[in-house]
Amino acid sequence: MAGSSDIEWTDATWNPVSGCTIISPGCTNCYAMRMAARLQAMGHASYRDVTRKSGKRHVWTGKIHLNQRVLDAPKTWRKPRMIFVNSMSDLFQDGIPLEFIQNVWDTMAESPQHIFQILTKRPDNMRFMLSNNGIPLLENVWLGTSVENKEYVDRISILKHVPGTVKFISFEPLIESVGNVNLNGIDWAIVGGESGPQSRPISEVWVDEIKDACDVSNTAFFFKQWGGVQKKKTGRTYRDQTWDELPKALAST
Repeated sequence: MAGSSDIEWTDATWNPVSGCTIISPGCTNCYAMRMAARLQAMGHASYRDVTRKSGKRHVWTGKIHLNQRVLDAPKTWRKPRMIFVNSMSDLFQDGIPLEFIQNVWDTMAESPQHIFQILTKRPDNMRFMLSNNGIPLLENVWLGTSVENKEYVDRISILKHVPGTVKFISFEPLIESVGNVNLNGIDWAIVGGESGPQSRPISEVWVDEIKDACDVSNTAFFFKQWGGVQKKKTGRTYRDQTWDELPKALAST
């Protein structure tokens, strides 16, 4: 539910919510969906009934668990960390009560030693919740959205109107070109190919498009992986180097 992470761009994960729904093509081979199915099979209460078998794979059922017992976990971590919030879900999916989101915000406000990274495929919900309900702007909370292809580039424009101090885009899994994307006002871009079974290929040309957009807008660029069935073999070297840039708000501290 919470703990250290192997994800290259964060230090730890914290999952006050478990369970999700498929919303766009980037969800098709979701790693969290596969992991949730394993945890469900092991009898983990927080993942009960969150997936079902569909053909040869498991998919989200739409069942959501609000994990009250882990809400305070980050408060007990004394060493500052970057924390990926809901790596196994989406805090801004339909069905998450406003009161619970406010509780998550309270924990983040009471844990200023950490940086919290919230990633959603539903920036419209994020914008509505954070603009209309008195939820405070927190400097230690980064807000992001996922964009997997050109069809969902409009999520970036929506994110730009969400009240936040640091905003980021996860172009992962990058399954098609995003075209000449405008990243003005975006602090950080994470790019990565899909990994695992049935992973779809990534093109270096698609990565070039995003890197060029980052250069134009002065957006920090982080290349996570090429992906594939064996992502360790394909590695994460791009243009003969590793790209681990961070938002200037962090890099300058």
